Amino acid sequence: MTDAIVIGGGLAGLSAATALSSLGLDVHLFESKPFLGGRATSYSIPLADGTTEEIDNCQHILLKCCVNLIDLYRRLGVEDGVEFHKEFYFMEPGGRVSHLKRGMLPAPLHFTESFFAATYLTLADKITLGRAMLAIFLERKRRMDLDQITMLDWLREKGQTPNLIERFWRQVLVSAINVELDQMAASHGFQVMWLGFLAASDTYEMGIPKVPLAKLYGATLKHVTGHEKATVEQFDPERGICVDGVWHQAKAYVSAVPADRLAKLVPQLPIEFGAFEASSITGIHLWFDRPVTAMPHGTLLDRSIQWFYNKGEGKYLMLVVSASDAMLKMQRQEILDLALGELGEFLPAVKEARVVKAHVVKEPKATFRAKPGLEAKRPEARTSIANLFLAGDWTRSGWPATMEGAVRSGYKAAEAASTYLGRPGRFLIPDVA
Repeated sequence: MTDAIVIGGGLAGLSAATALSSLGLDVHLFESKPFLGGRATSYSIPLADGTTEEIDNCQHILLKCCVNLIDLYRRLGVEDGVEFHKEFYFMEPGGRVSHLKRGMLPAPLHFTESFFAATYLTLADKITLGRAMLAIFLERKRRMDLDQITMLDWLREKGQTPNLIERFWRQVLVSAINVELDQMAASHGFQVMWLGFLAASDTYEMGIPKVPLAKLYGATLKHVTGHEKATVEQFDPERGICVDGVWHQAKAYVSAVPADRLAKLVPQLPIEFGAFEASSITGIHLWFDRPVTAMPHGTLLDRSIQWFYNKGEGKYLMLVVSASDAMLKMQRQEILDLALGELGEFLPAVKEARVVKAHVVKEPKATFRAKPGLEAKRPEARTSIANLFLAGDWTRSGWPATMEGAVRSGYKAAEAASTYLGRPGRFLIPDVA
């Protein structure tokens, strides 16, 4: 009998399996897709010109405050595949750029110089923003209603102007949490701003994979027996899991599948599965016949497209739209026309360049919608079934639906499962502050 079976090969499952195997346990991981990584993966696509390209399904980034994700990279031996950037570029239509980077002052004042030099905010907005940042510092542990109100409610309470909400708060938080401010629990907004912007002077640094995501996650399991293209059809705490009509048994099981999948697999769990609504992300891949920018990335203000990432010498850009539910109904060409029209407002060279090929990736179920009141409904790792443990970014990881949240959930599940197996391990790394 196997020590542990992990169901699902996304980041939550990978982290749980890797942690458990580090204790010398016999661990098997079952993934329904032909590759690992879940929603953070890459694959080859055929294009209209007859060629194929390996692309990431969407641009996945992390900040240095994502300490558990960084720990997983070290465990997998792929930490060199991520490059950290110390500067953000806020671009206005017309191409004017403001730079966000740490200055000479210590945290939490390390962005003071950048904010005062920024052109995309008025002086009044900068002062108002400073007051809100101070309020986050003072209220984050004292205020008890942050999971019951939206981030937009809180911003309006603090007198944040429409311009400031659109050009700073929305630009940062919607990209991080993948839900609009009027649907986002204020507690999640607080967490992003505290850990990413205030707690330390380097936690904002953005890590961007230098290699396709498949090379980070696709063949990185160590001391774990992987089973790909293996859909778990049934679960029974006594018999185990059924795959292609064959039962596989273990002493402990970790489910690292989304809420809607778990609802079908183990419907008897006392979880309000219907409370977890999906929120989408759209990725737009553009290949040009010439370089259109030398910038590594940029956040685009006042438009639908929120970010671009330079994936290949300025000729290949990936654009990202978070909380993109409106785009799910749009046709491919409509999205491409919108993207090229907006991108040309920031990068003039786009207007002169020819699009050689293009691809649109819609992720309708990219994350769960982190609404007010949902935190109490997120399940813990331990369940009412003694030998079944839960992981997944939708479980109570202490983070919203991010790669860090997924890894935290996997580590928490591994801690609970290893204790049940009599081989307790400690894997979860506390937040930086």
